[in-house]
Amino acid sequence: MVPQERTDSLVDPFGRPVTYLRVSVTDRCDFRCVYCMAEDMTFLPKADILTLEELDRLCGAFVRHGVRKLRVTGGEPLVRRNVMSLFRALGRHLSAGALDELTLTTNASQLSRFAAELADVGIKRVNISLDSRDPERFLAITRWGRLDRVFEGIEAAKAAGLRVKINTVAFKGVNDGEFEDLVRWCGAEGFDLTFIEVMPMGEIGAQKMDQFLPLTALRERLERRWTLVDVEERTGGPAHYVRIAETGQRIGFITPLTHNFCEGCNRVRLTCTGKLYMCLGQEDSADLRAPLRESESDAPLMAAIATAIERKPRGHDFVVDRLDRPTVPRHMNVTGG
Repeated sequence: MVPQERTDSLVDPFGRPVTYLRVSVTDRCDFRCVYCMAEDMTFLPKADILTLEELDRLCGAFVRHGVRKLRVTGGEPLVRRNVMSLFRALGRHLSAGALDELTLTTNASQLSRFAAELADVGIKRVNISLDSRDPERFLAITRWGRLDRVFEGIEAAKAAGLRVKINTVAFKGVNDGEFEDLVRWCGAEGFDLTFIEVMPMGEIGAQKMDQFLPLTALRERLERRWTLVDVEERTGGPAHYVRIAETGQRIGFITPLTHNFCEGCNRVRLTCTGKLYMCLGQEDSADLRAPLRESESDAPLMAAIATAIERKPRGHDFVVDRLDRPTVPRHMNVTGG
């Protein structure tokens, strides 16, 4: 495909530049995490899924619209067959200087196979979802996960020179006894760590209100042991960051329920079927698969993207007392992590 010129950047109705695209390459996963999906999931038929070439073309259109950061997600992105061909294709935007960062979120189960190649295509860091370092608890949370394979993936990422950030969903009465040890472990390994509140997405057969742990309470717990210093660092994501004065370690808090983080939102999410969600916590979406497949020209696709951004809302509607009645019926693996 002949390279095309960059077009006007994307700005939403509230004056926020949209520079960050999270793109799901599959709804499938080799785990069945209790907060993400039901154990007996029905996945999308292959015919509904965009090809890797189509995903590359879509990402290229967003880059031409001024997107500077791409995050590949799933489901679990590394279970998609031949997914490295997509990473290699997207790496050209890094080489050309059109993209500041290409990265991914993974459960690390397949990372030992791909870490070195990911580094070779220009990826500098990975986000790894890890909610427990206790084998029995990890299995209970993920249902199907093998903790030893996750640790193998983490070691492979370190060996490849990838920076690692651990993402941990905070569950009251489940993994809340591990947080101090998790902080210590990440500090010793040189990993950043982000805690995430349970989100009201999808019917998963669990009572989320019973699991909900406000991160304000977690921060108070951590402050009894360490000195937490607020920092102004921004990564383009929703986390508020602090540094532990004693170690220099960075910790993030993602608080969709106790503190709406939407005021600086610069991101949109693209599903593996070509739906663009302008907000994680809203159901409104734009179909980009149709203009992608209906014309060899990118002009209709570029126009559809720009029109969709005009509908980006001010913020989401997650509310604590509605945790057991999901604000958004789709599962997290459908939207992309």
